[in-house]
Amino acid sequence: MRNLVLPALLACSLAAQDKPVPVRLTPLRVSPAATISQDIGISRIDLSFARPAVKGRAIWGGLVPFKEVWRAGANNATVITFSHAAKVAGKDVPAGSYGFFVIANEKTWTLILNRKAKQWGAYEYKQEEDLLRWEAAPQAGPFLEYLDYRVIPQDISHAVVELGWEKLRVSFSVAFDTKGIYWAHVEDKLKQAPDTDWVPWYQAAKYCQEQGIEPQKAALWIEKSLKAGDSFWNHEAAARICRDAKRLPEALAHLQKAIDLSRPGGAPKEYTAQLEKELAAWKASK
Repeated sequence: MRNLVLPALLACSLAAQDKPVPVRLTPLRVSPAATISQDIGISRIDLSFARPAVKGRAIWGGLVPFKEVWRAGANNATVITFSHAAKVAGKDVPAGSYGFFVIANEKTWTLILNRKAKQWGAYEYKQEEDLLRWEAAPQAGPFLEYLDYRVIPQDISHAVVELGWEKLRVSFSVAFDTKGIYWAHVEDKLKQAPDTDWVPWYQAAKYCQEQGIEPQKAALWIEKSLKAGDSFWNHEAAARICRDAKRLPEALAHLQKAIDLSRPGGAPKEYTAQLEKELAAWKASK
C-alpha cells in the first residue's frame, strides 16, 4: 500500500509545481502609502502611514468626526516605531512599534499610542490596549492637500513629530537618552573588538575625549589602539587626551607623529596644515 501512496503524492506535488501563479493586479490606492525615518543620535523614529487627500471635503468635524478615534491617516492605522526606549510628550515609552491614533476636537486633541501596531483603520481599536494618551492643541498652518508627517530633529537627543493636514498641525516631542544609549553601544562593541584592530579602540577613546568623560578609560583605550597599529587618527586622539591630562610633552610627541603620518598617509593638506598650526600653538603655550 505504501508503495502506491508515495507515487500518488509525488504526482500531486509535481502537478502543484506546474500550476501557474495566479495573475493579480496591484491595487491602486487613492491614499498612497508612505514611510519616513529619522535618526536621532544612533536611535531612529520610523513612521508608516497612508496619505488621504482633502478633495474639497470638510475634514475636521466632517471626514474626521470630533470625539471619535481616528487612525491618523488612511487604510491601515498609522504605525510609529522607536528603536530605543524614549520619552514621548515627557512620558516613558519602551522601544517598539505602536499604533498611533488621534481623537480630534475643536480645541484640544487626544493623541494615543496603542500597543497593537498593525490593524486596519480604527475598527479593531481597543482603549484597554493603549500604552499612552496625552493632550495637544492643534495649530493653524498652510494648506496641505495630502496628509503629511514630519520628524524634525532638535538636537542629538530630541525631535518633534508633526502631523499636518488641511489647515491644521499637531505635534509632540520625542526624546532619547542618547548619552546612555551611546555608552551602552560603546561598551557592547568593545566587548566584541579584537586587540589587533586599532579602529574601535580609537573611536571609543575619541568619543570620551570629545565628550569630556571617562578620561582614564580614554587613556587606556587609546593606548590599546596605538598598540594595534599606528595611524595619524589615533595619534591625534592620543595627543588631545594627553593634553587634557596636562601631559604636554607626550601630547606634542603624538601630535608630531600624527603630522608625520598624515603626509604620506593620504590625508588632505588642510588636515595636516591644521595640525601644524595646533602644534605651534601648543608649543607656544608651554
